[in-house]
Amino acid sequence: MTDTTTATRTATPQRRRVNFQTLGPVLALIGLIILGASLNSSFLGYGNVTNVLARSAFIGIIAVGMTFVITAGGIDLSVGSMAAFVAGVMILALNAMVPTLGVGLPLIACGMAVALLTGLAAGLLNGVLIAKVRIEAFIVTLGAMGVYRSLTTWLADGGTLSLNFDVRGFYRPVYYDGIFGIAWPIIVFAIVAILGEIALRKMPFGRHCASIGANEQVARYSAVKVDRVRIATYTLLGGLVGLATIMYVPRLGSASGSTGVLWELEAIAAVIIGGTVLKGGFGRVWGTVIGVLILSLIDNILNLASIVSPYLNGTIQGVIVILAVVLQRQGKSAE
Repeated sequence: MTDTTTATRTATPQRRRVNFQTLGPVLALIGLIILGASLNSSFLGYGNVTNVLARSAFIGIIAVGMTFVITAGGIDLSVGSMAAFVAGVMILALNAMVPTLGVGLPLIACGMAVALLTGLAAGLLNGVLIAKVRIEAFIVTLGAMGVYRSLTTWLADGGTLSLNFDVRGFYRPVYYDGIFGIAWPIIVFAIVAILGEIALRKMPFGRHCASIGANEQVARYSAVKVDRVRIATYTLLGGLVGLATIMYVPRLGSASGSTGVLWELEAIAAVIIGGTVLKGGFGRVWGTVIGVLILSLIDNILNLASIVSPYLNGTIQGVIVILAVVLQRQGKSAE
């Protein structure tokens, strides 16, 4: 009887379960595209699509870095205020260097270097405080959020930091131009996403991030340099904040204490919607990209259709984050 039962079980084909945690974001994206096209005929127009992708590139670049931080079991609430601070420092540096370098490529290159170094330094500081000083990531980045926002307001003397008019005119193509009709922010976002996916899936750094997020003690016993990897994730995120700021500054040519408000919410929401586990241990950059597009399309559809006030976008994003975490927990309990 036992052999017969075993043979019967072996012969019976097992049903493949549909992984909604993987397909869910993709189906949601397709559904939003269909909904948007049905509500507004210009939704799929070249101008609207390009605008949505270009505006989502800033959050997308930051969200790729946030994917590594969350995969390693961390969190960063300071990226929005950090972006404001980096933008302010970059604008001040560009304005200060105009008399010496003049308006041209050397000036813009120096400004970009300042932005990247400032972002890297801010991320490194967060990482050191978390990994070496052993302060909770939530506390460190929450405090940093207030510090960077306050510093930006102080640098602007309570107002707005404006880029030199001639410099802004020379710098504008970084946001508004591109190759083959594709804006530079979109191209940079695509490159960052591809490199991020490769690093997370194929390189030891990505595997170490996942192992630390899954079980830090086991990772230590497995000879993973936990502190070094954790610092690297925050430094990477800071560098990507600097890169996103480089693409953002030529769009408005200014920075203030309100720059980058709720960017941290959007970045975290995109990562969670894309399927990265909030507690760490598993992440996917391609899912984060889909999450960024979902948030951008929701915002765009609401604006085009005038369904709700644009002032409620933050509320909608917050609800989406909560629902995404609830669905993750239900998926785990079902397993």
